[in-house]
Amino acid sequence: MKHPSPDLRGMDDQRLGAALRTVRVRRGLTQAQLAQRGGVSASLVSLVERGHCDTLSLRSLRAIAAALDIRLDVTARLRTGDVDRLLNAAHATLHEDLARLFLALPEWLSAAEVSFAIYGERGVIDILAFHAPSGSLLVIELKTELVSFEDLLTTMDVRTRLARKIAAERGWAARSVSCWVVVADTPPNRRRLGQHRALVQQAFPANGRTIRAWLREPLGAVRGLSMWSISNGSGVTRIPALVRRVRPAKSVQTAT
Repeated sequence: MKHPSPDLRGMDDQRLGAALRTVRVRRGLTQAQLAQRGGVSASLVSLVERGHCDTLSLRSLRAIAAALDIRLDVTARLRTGDVDRLLNAAHATLHEDLARLFLALPEWLSAAEVSFAIYGERGVIDILAFHAPSGSLLVIELKTELVSFEDLLTTMDVRTRLARKIAAERGWAARSVSCWVVVADTPPNRRRLGQHRALVQQAFPANGRTIRAWLREPLGAVRGLSMWSISNGSGVTRIPALVRRVRPAKSVQTAT
């Protein structure tokens, strides 16, 4: 497959620049005013609006867009066009790995891809698990690519807040709600988590060992995040540069 021509590569930049200029004009802002709001120079705003984005940093582009209440999303594409397929395959493998985990925990019931629409809030819980003897409900979020930690916090807050009602619709009477974020163990994900280390520890104090021990004896509520090496069932990892899976801990630490 041929590479896009330079003219084709520039078309998206031209469209982005035109969109930002249109919104700026409609808001009644000058380039200088927009630059002040975004914390950049007026010359940078001018470059963007003229479609010269290749010389700017992504941070500068996002700052300009944010000043106009525009969210700038970056999409990764391979020439073969199979990035989505690879991500979906990794996500499916995470599901399979967690399904095997719960098969070894007979007291737990689990459901995958649980959709909900409550009070105008919609979404899909990757895995919802329930431990009937203790009434413990566990909301599991699977992340093959950690793009925004802030979005993750918002997502988990919504799911845990609505979890009891979602579980009740399945006949599960939850007495406590816990959450577990399972992140594919890749270098980019580790770097992103490292950038938010203090916030991660505050929001999700339990690690993989703690969660595994808690699953065997769920007492109280936990909020945890752990890295997960994605395997194909034969010990061969699907994503490179992974570390070994965490082992169960002997002691249980819970967070209310």
